[in-house]
Amino acid sequence: MNAINTDATVKETRKSTGFRWAYIILPAAVLFIAVIIAAVFYGKLPTQTAYRFSGGVPVNWLDRGGVLAWALGLQLVFVLLSLAITAFVTMASRRMQLAETPLNRTLFTIIGNVVALPQIIIAYAMLDIFLYNISGKALPPLWIFALAVMFIGGVVLAVVFARAFVQSRKLKTENISGSESDVRK
Repeated sequence: MNAINTDATVKETRKSTGFRWAYIILPAAVLFIAVIIAAVFYGKLPTQTAYRFSGGVPVNWLDRGGVLAWALGLQLVFVLLSLAITAFVTMASRRMQLAETPLNRTLFTIIGNVVALPQIIIAYAMLDIFLYNISGKALPPLWIFALAVMFIGGVVLAVVFARAFVQSRKLKTENISGSESDVRK
């Protein structure tokens, strides 16, 4: 008969939270769309491109390569920021030995993808600059678009946080002895 060693520690088989590309999919998608917009319009831009306007009249001009570098450079910075933040958060969760749960995945997805909101505004500004310099027509004011994006983003975040809160309430479970315990710990 084999003896059972009761002093041995039992290792938990919880799966640790790791990085997922879904955590930064929106910033990466916005960068991809901005690159496509730039590729379509770059050859049509004049050498000196207006990038700042006052009352619908150009105030500042820059070489078209400079406008493109600023616009796409900012997009890239936001993607790298999103990547760094999610990498830090997932590393911290692994260090704290947090189990991979739907709630954690939802929260990490929010953390990484919220960066797409300012990216969308920058892409809109880039498109507005390109359209004005090519056709002389401007899109609706940037501030109106920015308010709309932030409002819609706020509503989406509120809904996702509400769903995550409800989901966290469901994580309470009953253990074998019948007493209630919280698995979020």
